[in-house]
Amino acid sequence: MKGTYDKAFENVIRLKVMSILMVNEQYDFNSFKELLEVTDGNLASHLRNLENQAYIRVEKSFVGRKPMTSYMATHEGKKAFQAHLAFLENLINENK
Repeated sequence: MKGTYDKAFENVIRLKVMSILMVNEQYDFNSFKELLEVTDGNLASHLRNLENQAYIRVEKSFVGRKPMTSYMATHEGKKAFQAHLAFLENLINENK
């Protein structure tokens, strides 16, 4: 598979977010923030970018009285990410 380069994943934060969502059914905002060691605003803008591309889906709920925002990769997002990884792998193999 040759894959395709996707500008949505050229930023390391978005690349990490999608990597996390590929192996977790869902992940919440605070867990992303802690794991990625980024500010609220920085993380929110990257998540919004992926949401605007329809690569992730957002679900808001409450745990007790506390708001909880969770993110899931969409089918389209998973396909795009796998194609991007295939592109990178092909690029690496071509330049060995």
